[in-house]
Formats: sequence, C-alpha cells, structure tokens
Amino acid sequence: MTRPHAAPAGPDAGTTGRPAAPGDGTTPAVTPPAELRRHLAARLDGAARAWFDQALDEATAHPGTHGPISVWELRLAEAGRRCGPEHADTARVLILQAARADAEALTRVYYQGTADERRAVLHALPHLVPGPEALPLVEDALRTNDTRLVAAALGPYGARHLDAHAWRHAVLKCLFTGVAVDLVADLARRARGDAELARMLGDYAAERTAAGRTVPEDLHRVLALTEAAPTQGAGGPDVPHGKES
Repeated sequence: MTRPHAAPAGPDAGTTGRPAAPGDGTTPAVTPPAELRRHLAARLDGAARAWFDQALDEATAHPGTHGPISVWELRLAEAGRRCGPEHADTARVLILQAARADAEALTRVYYQGTADERRAVLHALPHLVPGPEALPLVEDALRTNDTRLVAAALGPYGARHLDAHAWRHAVLKCLFTGVAVDLVADLARRARGDAELARMLGDYAAERTAAGRTVPEDLHRVLALTEAAPTQGAGGPDVPHGKES
C-alpha cells in the first residue's frame, strides 16, 4: 500500500486553523472506554444512538478484517454524519475498540482514512496498542500541518513511546503551530529537568525576539517545567531522556 506523507512543517507554517481539542468535552485517548460510551450515549438522539449501538454490535460480532473492507470500517466513515462532528471522535474510538483493531488494522485505517478518521486512530492507540508498533502513525501525524492531528499524536501513546529527540521537536512544533501545550500528555514529567529541551526553547525564544516577534506564553510555561529537578527513573525504560537533540 502506498503511504502518503505530508511535507514537514517549518516554523509558522500554515495549519488547519481548527480547534485541536475534541468538541464534546471528552478526551478519547485518556477517558476509559466504558465512561466514553456512557458519555456518548447520554448525548446522542434516538436515531444516532440506534445507529451507534448497531455499529458497536457489528464491530463486536465481526472484528478484524473480513473481505476487502470490514463493515466496522464503513461505520467509521459514517460516524460524523450519523453522530455529528462533535461526537465523531468518541464514536470512532469506541468502534475501533469494539472491533479489537490491532496495530495492522489501525495502520490500514489511518492511511486510507480522512484526517478525521486518522485523528480517531491516534486517540485509540493507548486503548488498543500496548507496544511501540504503531509509533510510525504518531510520527506521520507530527509531520503534518493539521493541528488536531499534531495534538492527537501527542496523547498518552506518543508520550509513552516517542524518544527524547522526537518528543522535544514535537513540543517545539506545538509552540510554532499554536497547539496548546495543555494537550501534550505527560508534559510535566517528560520536561522535568530536561536541559536539552530548555536549550532548544531558549534558542527559539531568542530567534523570535531577534525577529521582533512575540514569544508564545506556552514557551515560558514549558521552560519553567524544565527547571524542576528530574525525578530518578521518571523517564521509564521506554522514554529516553538524555541530552541528544
């Protein structure tokens, strides 16, 4: 399968201009699926809820891949129209969970899907993929100029599996594309005591100042986090936390 890749974004590159956070008040990547389902069911009208319940039943009964395309994959494409765009992320994450989509299935859905479907896959990763097999999807999202994909890529799965070099550059990308650092999962832990991230932030602030441009307030917030003393073992075995850049 051909896998398209967007060109890397430079500083102040154009973005979608859409909000980076989900629209229904939930955070699908960090909210337990049972709670997500209760939240969504309470907000859907009768027709939308009937469609959603049927979509979950189909995904549960026929998980994995059946034929050229599974019925649950078709339901992913319908979710925005059936449930409304503000609930589509949650609906898609729950359908993916019901289908027990593994890294291979999630990769297929990601590369064949729309930006909205790709975002839902990123939100579903921490629920469905325990290891780093789906990290290429996070890396692909971070190469785009879609701020909602960038934000979704920096959820719990990205926080767990991105190495120090990639994670630092992702934080910088948030600053120059306007993604709120509040959306970066585990920011305080990963930034704590990170001298290399502090250096990169200082360089970026100096460049902005020299060009007569404002320094994002979020930059000062992250820089303050780097000044805290590192906690022994905070990085964990799968989160390198050294001085490489």
